[in-house]
Amino acid sequence: MLLELRAENYAVIDRAVATFGTGLNLLTGETGAGKSILIDALALLLGGKASTDFVRHGEEKAVVGCVFELTPGAAAILEANGIDSESDHLLLRREILANGKGRVFVNNQPATVGVLRQLAPELALVHSQGETMGSFDQTQQRTLLDRFGGVNVDGVAEAFAAWRATTDKLAELQSAEQDRLRMADLWRFQSKEIDAAGLSAEDEDAQLEAEKRVLGNAEKLYTAAMSAHELLYESESSAESALGAALKHVEELARYDARFQEPAQQLAAAKAIVEDVDAEVRDFADNVHAAPGRLEEIEDRLAALDRLKRKYGQTLKEVIDFGAEAARQLAEVENRDALLVELKAQQERDADAYKNVAAKLTGGRAEAAKRLEKLAEAQINDLAMSTRFHVRVTAEKASESWTAHGWDQVECLIATNAGEPMKPLHEIASGGEMSRVMLALKVTVEEAGSGGRKKKTVLPRTLVFDEIDIGIGGRAAEAVGRKLKTLSKGQQVLCITHLPQIAAFGDQHFLIEKTERKGRTQTEVRRMEDSERTQEIARMLSGAKLTETSLKHAEHLLESSR
Repeated sequence: MLLELRAENYAVIDRAVATFGTGLNLLTGETGAGKSILIDALALLLGGKASTDFVRHGEEKAVVGCVFELTPGAAAILEANGIDSESDHLLLRREILANGKGRVFVNNQPATVGVLRQLAPELALVHSQGETMGSFDQTQQRTLLDRFGGVNVDGVAEAFAAWRATTDKLAELQSAEQDRLRMADLWRFQSKEIDAAGLSAEDEDAQLEAEKRVLGNAEKLYTAAMSAHELLYESESSAESALGAALKHVEELARYDARFQEPAQQLAAAKAIVEDVDAEVRDFADNVHAAPGRLEEIEDRLAALDRLKRKYGQTLKEVIDFGAEAARQLAEVENRDALLVELKAQQERDADAYKNVAAKLTGGRAEAAKRLEKLAEAQINDLAMSTRFHVRVTAEKASESWTAHGWDQVECLIATNAGEPMKPLHEIASGGEMSRVMLALKVTVEEAGSGGRKKKTVLPRTLVFDEIDIGIGGRAAEAVGRKLKTLSKGQQVLCITHLPQIAAFGDQHFLIEKTERKGRTQTEVRRMEDSERTQEIARMLSGAKLTETSLKHAEHLLESSR
């Protein structure tokens, strides 16, 4: 949950800190006091778009920050982005400079706005009046249904990717036919030239260079080898003769004194090493002149390999790979008809696989839609409405409508008055009705687990409602308050409200005040005690002037909410 939210030099805020708790956290205040500014600050910390308008006049930068409890999902995102998470808390900070630049920090480490946007779904869901009226499109409605029903789209996404890859390859082969035919002669020449070279190994050039160095110094190397042979073995004073003679004397000593047994073994080993080295240099000397024309052959071969590397790659491996790719593309052109038949067959198989999983997905969504509309309708009608609610799932089976999340169009329909036809949500005229519908939908989804059934635990996200009570009052306001209270039993809820009937249900109540200090207007935030809450709710009931009646009414509301 959200533990703390702070802002410095942000809009009309000089410095404000709000420490939130579990349950329902309510923010109230006079109109224009800046209640929504705090929600805007939180939205920035969740990856929202920044503007220099957020910087308090006359200041160099605005700073907003918050502390969330760290969730396993958020920890995984931090690890994927190379950010340390050494505690159970997650610190987000964002700086907006007056010159338009900005900086982001996560756990006091430099980060990007992209990281904030990755973290946002794990941390909080901000629901504003603007979203209520305008941006709850069919994509979001489908996402809401999938989340409610625990619908997994991985299978259809994989099938779509396979079908799309085959379709693109087929289209490419058909559209690029002329270009490929023009390239066929070049690929044929390249493949033939590389094949004719008969490349034996990826390091053939390195082996030939080593052999060339030996043959280029044959006389010097032969003389050195024969001189070593002479000194090691051939001459009367050779190392082998000297070691042999010494060994006989030491073996004689060892017959009478055991201390010479090990030296005798060492001399025998040294004599054997000398004999092995002599055999090696003698063989080298015998072979160094074995192929007098070999040096010329090596030079010609190296020159041919260099020509290939200049044309096709810096190494022989790259040349070999180039030849293989040229041969593959040539074979593709030469076998185009067969390949077209094969790709069309593969496309049909991939399409059938997609249709199969997409149809199953449609069935799963249709089943989840029936459960959602039943539960959501009950939730909506709990908010002092009398509605009929329907979730329509339409399978658009034409391939033009295929996507990685299936071919379904999901649309929520509602009739808010008896005898009226069902209409899409965005056609509802009343903002208050729309607010209650959205709250009911969110409560339904948040209270339900995979498959749309009750769950024991809820997602650890903070739900934020910015002025969701606009356009309602009286009995409907009390119903919204109770619904928010119910929702807050499972997870943290933040709500800005103008209505005392809703404010009375808060577990924590924050007052947003606009004051003037040293000739400047600024907004402050403070948590109220119980006695202050009574006065604030009375103010919301009667206006700036408190009356005995409004105070008693406020006490009654607070008592009833408990």
